[in-house]
Amino acid sequence: MLRGRATELGRLDELLHAAREGTSGAVVLRGEAGIGKTALLEHVAAAAQGARLLRAEGIRSDMELPFAALQQLCAPVLGAAARLPAPQLEALQTAFGLSAGERPDRFLVGLAVLTLLSEAATSEPLVCLVDDAQWLDSSSAQVLAFVARRLQAEGVLIVFAERDSEAASELEGLEELRLERLTAADAGALLALANAGPLDERVRERIIAETRGNPLALLELPRGLLPTGLAGGFAVGDGAPLQGRIEASFRGRAQELPEETQRLLLLAAAEPLGDPALLWSAAAGLGLAPEAAAPAEAADLIAVGARVTFRHPLLRSAIYDAAPRDERRAAHAALAEATHPDVDPDRRAWHGAQAALGPDEDVAAELERSADRARARGGVAAAAAFFERAALLTPDPHRRAQRALEAARRKRLAGQPDAAAALLGTAEQGPLDDSERALALRLRGQLEEDRGPIGGAVSLLLEAAGRLAPIDSALARDTYLQAISTASNAARLGDGTRSPAQAARAAPPAGAVPDASDLLLDGLAVLFTDGHAGATPILQQALGCAREDDGREEHPLRGTRIASRAAAELFDDQAWTALTARHVQVAREIGLLSVLPVTLNYLAAVRIYEGDLDAAASLLDESDSISTSTSRVPAGPTRVLLAAYRGDDAQTAWYCRSLDGMAKRRGEGLVLTVCDYATAVVHNSLGRYEAALAAAQQATAQDDLGVTGWALPELVEAAARCGQHVVAMAGFERLVERTAPSGTDLARGLEARARALVTDGDEAESAYRDAIELLGRTRMGMFAARAQLLYGEWLRRVARRSDSRAPLTAAHEFFSTAGAEGFAERAARELVATGATPRKRTDDARTQLTGQEAQIATLAREGHTNPEIGAKLFLSPRTVEWHLRKVFMKLEISSRRELRQVLA
Repeated sequence: MLRGRATELGRLDELLHAAREGTSGAVVLRGEAGIGKTALLEHVAAAAQGARLLRAEGIRSDMELPFAALQQLCAPVLGAAARLPAPQLEALQTAFGLSAGERPDRFLVGLAVLTLLSEAATSEPLVCLVDDAQWLDSSSAQVLAFVARRLQAEGVLIVFAERDSEAASELEGLEELRLERLTAADAGALLALANAGPLDERVRERIIAETRGNPLALLELPRGLLPTGLAGGFAVGDGAPLQGRIEASFRGRAQELPEETQRLLLLAAAEPLGDPALLWSAAAGLGLAPEAAAPAEAADLIAVGARVTFRHPLLRSAIYDAAPRDERRAAHAALAEATHPDVDPDRRAWHGAQAALGPDEDVAAELERSADRARARGGVAAAAAFFERAALLTPDPHRRAQRALEAARRKRLAGQPDAAAALLGTAEQGPLDDSERALALRLRGQLEEDRGPIGGAVSLLLEAAGRLAPIDSALARDTYLQAISTASNAARLGDGTRSPAQAARAAPPAGAVPDASDLLLDGLAVLFTDGHAGATPILQQALGCAREDDGREEHPLRGTRIASRAAAELFDDQAWTALTARHVQVAREIGLLSVLPVTLNYLAAVRIYEGDLDAAASLLDESDSISTSTSRVPAGPTRVLLAAYRGDDAQTAWYCRSLDGMAKRRGEGLVLTVCDYATAVVHNSLGRYEAALAAAQQATAQDDLGVTGWALPELVEAAARCGQHVVAMAGFERLVERTAPSGTDLARGLEARARALVTDGDEAESAYRDAIELLGRTRMGMFAARAQLLYGEWLRRVARRSDSRAPLTAAHEFFSTAGAEGFAERAARELVATGATPRKRTDDARTQLTGQEAQIATLAREGHTNPEIGAKLFLSPRTVEWHLRKVFMKLEISSRRELRQVLA
C-alpha cells in the first residue's frame, strides 16, 4: 500500500542496515496530515527484525506535562538505568518523578537518555519511533532532539514523524525526508487497492483530483460516499480544507456507532496514556461498560490491547475536537477522578483543570502545586503552562495577576519570549502591588534583552532596580548588575555604561558579608564612573571571592561569567584562567548545556593567548557541536580571534562580516569591538600596520569591558610601526591607566612591551627585556613570544643582527608550533634578513586528529574511562570507544598506554 515511497523506503532501509552494523542515525519524516508518515513508521517497525523497538507518540493534551513522551519512550528500558553514572541516573529519576532531587538541566537528562539508549543497544540494535512529534511536550522534544544530534556509534536509529507547521521545530537541522503528494498514477493505484468495488471513471478522476495525492484522504474519503455516488459520478468534495475533510470522514464513521461507544471514544481521546485500566476505571465512572468498545474495534477505529490505540492520530483529534464542551468536561472529570492523586498528581490536576466549569481556586491551587513539581523536575515549560492555566481559573483578580506574572517569568526561562510578553501584559493589567510591579518591570527588561536590540533593556532594568531598592535590596543590586552588564554588551550600539553605573552607585549597600556579585557591582560602578584606579582594588577583591565560590546554580555561574570579563579587564590571567576553567568544569559536571557553549568560548580565548590554538579550536568545535545539539545559535565571537592569531585574514574578514549583521540586529556592539580587535591582530601579524592601526582605533574608540584594554597594545604597535608617535604615545598612556593599578605580571609585561615601542636606545632595550621576563612568568605564551619578536626586530633595526637571532628564533619556533602562521612568517622574514635560515615546522601527532578525536585522546591519556570521557563531552561511551579506535589507527598504536608517548 506504500505507493510512491520508493525513495523514502530505500533510505529508511539504509538507516536500519547501518544501525545493525553499529552506526546510529536519526531522520525526520515531514509532511502534511495524512501524507503517510505513520505508515512509514509502521514499515520501519515491521522491517526492524532482530532489533529492539521503542515507541512514543506526541499527544496534544499531553504537551504541558514535562517529559511525558520521553518517559513513554524509555519506560521499557528503564531497567538499564541502574548502570548510568550517578549524576545522569539522578537527573533521569528526578525528571521522571521517580525520586526527589535538585532540578536537573534538561540536557543532562539528554545525556542520561543517550547513555540509556546506548546501553539498551548493547546486545541488539535499537529502533525508536516517535509519531506526531509536533505534539511532543517541550522537555521531551528538546531532549530527543539533543540525543538525535549526539548519536554516532551506538547502533540506535530514531525516526520522527512530524507534521508541517509554521512554528519552529526542535528537530530542525536533522536529516529530513519530506513526503510529497502522490502522482496521479500512484494515487489511482492506491485508490484501486483500497476499494473492492468498481468506480465510475469520472468519480475516480474526481477523487484523485480532490484528494490531491494525499494517501489518507484517498483511503478515507470514499468511505463516506454512498454506493450510488461512487457509481454514478456525484460530486465528492465540499471545498473544505483536506485535513478538515479527513477528520470529518473519521467523525462521520464514529457517529454511526452507538452512543455509548461514541462516549467511550471521547474518553479514550482525552486520555493520552493509552492505559486500558485507567480507561475502564473512568468509563465505569460514566456508567460505560467495556463492551462499549466492541463496535469501535469492529469498525477499525480503535484497538484495545496492552495500550489503547487509535487507527490514526487524526481520528483522535477529530473525535475530541468535535465533542461538545460539556461532554469533554465530563470526560476529563471522569479521568481526573480515576487518576490516583499520589501516583500521577499532575495529570489529575490537568484533567481537573479541563473539567472546570469556570474560575475555581481549588483547581488553580492544585495546578500551582503541579507547576512547582514540574519545575523541580526540570520541566520549565510545563511549569509555565500550569501557571498559565492556573491564572485563567483564578477567581481573585490580584491572585490571577500574580499567577500570570509567574507564568510569564517561567515562559521566558523556557525560551518563549513572545508568550511570556503576552502573559506579562495580562499580569500588568491586574491589581499588582508595588513589589510585583517592580518584578514585572524587571521581567519586561529581561524580555527586551532576550529579543533585542539589547540597549533598550537597560533603562527598563534600571527603573526596575530603583523600584526594588526599598523592597528587596539584594534583588535590586542583582538587577543593577544585570543592567550594567547589558549596557557593556551593547557598547557602541547602546547609550554607554556611565549612566547605569551612576545609578548603581546609589544602590542599597551590600549586606554584612558581600558576595562576588555585590563586589562586582560596586567595582564596575566605580570603573565606569571614576576609572581603573579606584575600581581595581574592589574588582580584585571580587575576583578573589569569585574564585572561592563553589556555587553550582545558575545565579553564581552567571556571576562567574561577569567575573571572567572583569579578570580580563584587569589583566589578571591567573584569575581569568581559574574562573573560566572552573566554570567549564562545573557546567560539564551538572550538565548545564544552556551555558556551557559560552563558557567554552571564554576558555578558548584563554587558550589562544596561551598559544594553544589547537586546544582553542577543539573547545570551539565542542561549543558549536553543543549549540547545534541544543538548537542554539553558536555562542560568542571567539572564532574570529582564533582566525586572527592563525594569521588567516580571509577567514577573519569572513567571520567579521558574518557577525556584523547579527550584532547590529541584537544591538551587541561588544561583538563589533571584538571584530575590530581581531582585525588589528591579524593585520599586525602580517605586517600591514596601516590597516592594523585603523582597526585598533575602532576597537579603542570607547572603553569596552574586557576588550579595549587588549586592543590598546595592538594600537601602540601599529602606530609605532606607522611612525605615528603621538597616536602611539596616547595609546600607551591609556594602557598605563589600566596596567598600573592592576600590577599583575601580565599587565606590567604588556606595559613594558608598549613602553619599548614608544621609546628608543637603552630605555627601549630595558623595556623589551622587562617585557620578555614578566610575560614569561605568565601562562600567556603568545604575548611573551610577541615581545621576543618585537625585541628581535628592534635589534636588527639597530644593526645588531647576531643579537637579534636568538629572540627571533624563539619567537618563530613558538609561533610555528602554535600554528600562528602570520606571526611565524613575520618572524621568518626577520630571520632571513639577519642571514639565518628559519627552521621549518614539523607536524606532531596531534595534527593528524580531528578536534573531537584530539579531545578524546587527551582525556584517555590522562586516565579517564570511556564513560567519564562521554560524560565530559556529552557523548555515549560507545561513541567514545569508536573515536578511540580511529585515534589508534591514525597514530598507529594499539593501547592507551602508548598515547602518553605519542601525545606527550
